[in-house]
Parts: sequence; structure tokens; C-alpha cells
Amino acid sequence: MEFILIAVIGLCSGLVGALVGLGGGVILVPATLFVGLTLGLIPDITPQKVVGLSVVMMIFTGLASTLSYMKSKTVDYKSGVIFFAGSIPGTILGAWVNKGLDLPSFNLYFGILLIILATILIVKDKLKPVKWFVENGLKRTFVDQEGKSFVYGYPIWFALLLTFAIGFASGLFGIGGGSMIVPAMILLFLFPPHVAVATSMFMVFLSSIVNSASHIYLGNVPWMYTIPVIPGAYIGAKIGAALNKRIKSDTLVLFLRIILLLLGIRSIIDGLI
Repeated sequence: MEFILIAVIGLCSGLVGALVGLGGGVILVPATLFVGLTLGLIPDITPQKVVGLSVVMMIFTGLASTLSYMKSKTVDYKSGVIFFAGSIPGTILGAWVNKGLDLPSFNLYFGILLIILATILIVKDKLKPVKWFVENGLKRTFVDQEGKSFVYGYPIWFALLLTFAIGFASGLFGIGGGSMIVPAMILLFLFPPHVAVATSMFMVFLSSIVNSASHIYLGNVPWMYTIPVIPGAYIGAKIGAALNKRIKSDTLVLFLRIILLLLGIRSIIDGLI
């Protein structure tokens, strides 16, 4: 029974993650903790094992999404590699700190993070894009299928600092980092939305390899549960990447706001009680 539940959670996580450029961990972690610990349907699961499972899953959701976005030529590989380089030390540090968290602390801090992410998405439309980063950094150009040209960019030093912090949260909580990097790419670096999502998933794929190695070394990966979650997440990611090209951005953001708020409130309540 637990293998079916894990497969379904993986499918939903991969779908939502690829749809909005998250990597899926932000869905898999709270869903698995709720089903496994609160409902008691998955034996021997712990926050550390859930994080280990999540980061292994994100290798495959990131790969599936990246392959899909490569066909539409929306992946900025150079930016993805720069962001990945900044995230490596943060990811390793976050994985090391994770081993000291008990369940109430994990739920509380993870819930706070989800509320912060939901708040960023809620106020995102009211914030004006910041042009300073483009004007004072490495400029990039993207031309879409309709021939419209976009100029975006960032100072490399700032991108490295930002992705270090995002990598730390990724290693600590088992999330892909896309939920934090995508709003920054759009608001600060002026990335076109679909390029931001595609490049985010490329970074998620690369950083998840390092993240997984860290958690494998720490003994946090429940290998039996990776068997059902990987194919489920891979299939979900392929579906999510396909839907991303058809669904309006406003619909995606509204859906994500609701999901993150509900999951964050639930996680904080569990942590406090």
C-alpha cells in the first residue's frame, strides 16, 4: 500500500514541480510527512528520509523537464551552470544541518519557508521589475518563437550569493530551489517567465545530483521508496512540462499560491502541536 501512495505522491510532485519550475520537493516533502507520519501509512519514515527521497526524485523530475524544455529551446544553459556553481556549497551545508533537526522543528521551519514563498508569489504582481541587476551585470538575450526579443541579466557575484542561500534551503528541506529562484529570475534578472522555469529545472537537475550525493553519504535515502517514486515523478514531470506550454502563467501562480499557503499553515501547526 505504501508503495502505491509513494508513487501517487511522486506523480503529483513531478507534475506540479515541472508545471511551475519547482522541482517537486515542495510538494513531496509535506505530502509524504502527512501521509507517512500523521496518518501513519508509511512505516519508518523520518524527516531526514523524506528529504533524502525528495532530492533523489528531483534528479529525475529535473532531467525529464530539462529534456522537454530543450526541445522548445527555452533553457539558458550558461545561466543554469552559474546558478548551479553558487548552489553547490549551500546544498552541502544544508544537508549537514538537516541531520540535527527533529520532526517538530523541521515542520515549523519548513512551514515558515512555505509561507514566505507563498507571500512572494502573492505580492509578485505588485512589485516592479528591478532593472539595476540587468544594467550592472552579465546581459543575455532571448528571442521567442514570435520573434520578440528579451534582454535580461545579472551580476555574477550576486547570482552566486543568491544561489548559495537557495542551495542551503534545498539541502536542508529537500526542495528544488525553483520556488525561490524563479521569482528572483523574473523580478530581479528580468528573465522571460518560460525561460526562467526551464532554466530553473536545469539548475534543479544539476544541484539535485550534488544534493543526493550529500544525503546518500549521510544515510538519509530510503532506497526501497525510490523504486515507486522515481517513475511516478518522471512521468509527472513530462506531463507538467507539456502543460506548462498551454496553461496561462496567471493560472499557474494562483494554483501555486493556494497550495503553498495550505501546506505552510499545516506544517506550522504540526510543528507547534
